[in-house]
Amino acid sequence: MNTAVETPARTYEVRTHGCQMNVHDSERLSGLLEDAGYVRAADDAQADVVVFNTCAVRENADNKLYGNLGHLAPVKAQKPGMQIAVGGCLAQKDRETITRRAPWVDVVFGTHNIGSLPVLLERARVQEEAQVEILESLSVFPSTLPTKRESAYAAWVSISVGCNNTCTFCIVPSLRGKEKDRRPGEVLAEVEALVAEGVTEVTLLGQNVNAYGVEFGDRQAFSKLLRACGDIEGLERVRFTSPHPAEFTDDVIEAMAQTPNVMPSLHMPLQSGSDSVLRAMRRSYRRSKYLGIIERVRAAIPDAAITTDIIVGFPGETEEDFQATLDVVRAARFSAAFTFQYSKRPGTPAAALEDQVDPAVVKDRYQRLVEVVEEISWAENKALVGRTVELMVAEGEGRKDVATKRLSGRARDNRLVHFAADFSGVDADSVRPGDMVTVDITYAAPHHLVADGAIRSVRRTRAGDAWERRTSAPASPSASVGLGMPSIGVPAPLPPAPVCG
Repeated sequence: MNTAVETPARTYEVRTHGCQMNVHDSERLSGLLEDAGYVRAADDAQADVVVFNTCAVRENADNKLYGNLGHLAPVKAQKPGMQIAVGGCLAQKDRETITRRAPWVDVVFGTHNIGSLPVLLERARVQEEAQVEILESLSVFPSTLPTKRESAYAAWVSISVGCNNTCTFCIVPSLRGKEKDRRPGEVLAEVEALVAEGVTEVTLLGQNVNAYGVEFGDRQAFSKLLRACGDIEGLERVRFTSPHPAEFTDDVIEAMAQTPNVMPSLHMPLQSGSDSVLRAMRRSYRRSKYLGIIERVRAAIPDAAITTDIIVGFPGETEEDFQATLDVVRAARFSAAFTFQYSKRPGTPAAALEDQVDPAVVKDRYQRLVEVVEEISWAENKALVGRTVELMVAEGEGRKDVATKRLSGRARDNRLVHFAADFSGVDADSVRPGDMVTVDITYAAPHHLVADGAIRSVRRTRAGDAWERRTSAPASPSASVGLGMPSIGVPAPLPPAPVCG
C-alpha cells in the first residue's frame, strides 16, 4: 500500500516598491514562482518565501528595506525553511551589502536576471548559504518570462527596458542599463494574447516610452505602435507611460488624437520649470518646448488630462527657479502632479553638486508647490461637474468604498471617480471590475470625482467576464458588487515614479 504523504506546496509573497516597471516585474516574479510550483500565500498567513522587489530612487529606500528585513529576522528564526530574497534596483546597486547588513537573506538578484529567482532559491536551500547573482546586462527580455497578471481586465505591456538618458539626479539608467526595445510584432502579439484572455485595457511601459524604436532605427515606431493597437479588435483602452519631453514628437500627438482607443490622458514629467535647473539636471528640453507640447496636445485633444512629475529643491535651485516652476504649473493646468523633494542618491552626478538646498527651504517650497497643484487640479475637476462620463469599473481603487457604499472606476482621461451603487435607472443590478458604466459627475475634490446619482447605463464586458471567471470560487451572490474589498487588485494607473522619465 502506498503510504506516501503529499508535501504541501511552498507559499510565496512578493512585496513591491517603486515604479510601474517594478510592479510589472513583480508580476513576472509571481509567474516564475508559480511556474516552479509555489502558491501565493493567503493574506493572513506567513509565506515560506518572501521576495522584496526594491526601488533605489528615493533616499529612504535603503532604510525601508532594512527595516522590513529586520522585522522578518525573528519570524524566519521561528519558521524552519523560510527564505528571503531581495531583487530590483536596490539589489542591483548594493549587491553584497545586503547580505552583510542582513545575513539572514538567502538570495540577492538584480534587474537583469529576475528569471534566475527559482534556481537561486533552490541553490540557497541545498547549499545552505546566501546566493548573490547580479548580471550587468539582460540575459533574456523580461516579457518572455512567465507572468501572473494581477488584474483580469487591465495589463502592463513592456515595450522597452533601460534608458539612454543621463539625468544627473537619476540612478535608474545605471541599474536598468541601456535601452533595449522589443520588436513591434512581439509587443502586438502580447497585446492580442491579453485581449484574447479578456483584457480590455493595456498600458505600454518604458523608462522613456516615446524613444521606442531607436534601437532598430525607426524614429516613428512609437506612433506606429499606437496606431497598430487601434486595429486590435476588443482592445478598448490604450495608455502609455512615461514619455520624455525631449523626444515627444508631433506624430505621437497625431496618433493619440486619431486612434480612438488611445485614451485622452498624458503623463509627461516636467521635473522643473526653470531652464537653468533643467540644464543642471541634464534634461534635454526647456520650459518653452515643454509648454509647446502641452499646447499642441490640447489643440489636438481638447479634453486631455495631463499629469506630471516635479522635483523641488534640486541643488542650486533658487527662489527664482522655484517661481519658474510654479509659473509652468499654472500655465500647464495639470490635472494632477506627483511632487517630490529632491533626494540625494549616492552614485548620481547631482549628489556631488555644490549648493545643496537647505532641507527647511526644500520643505517650504514643496508645501507651496502642493498648494498650487491642488488648487489647479481642484479647479479642473470642478469644471467637470455635470458632465456625463464612461468609467471602467475598478477593483481596489476606492479605499473608502465600503464605508461610503460607493463603487469606483476610471474615466477615459484616467480620472478616478467614486460612484453610487444606484441601479434604479438601469436593467442590470450589478457590475464587475472591467465592466463599463455611464454616470453624471456631481462633486469634485482635488484628487477624485464623485457621481452620486443613479447609474445611467451598464455595459457588461468580456473584461468583466474574465474577472468573474478568475474569482469564480464560492462567493455570495452579491459578490459582483463588493468592490470595496480588493482580493485581486488592479495595476495602479500612476504609481509615483518621478525620476524614470
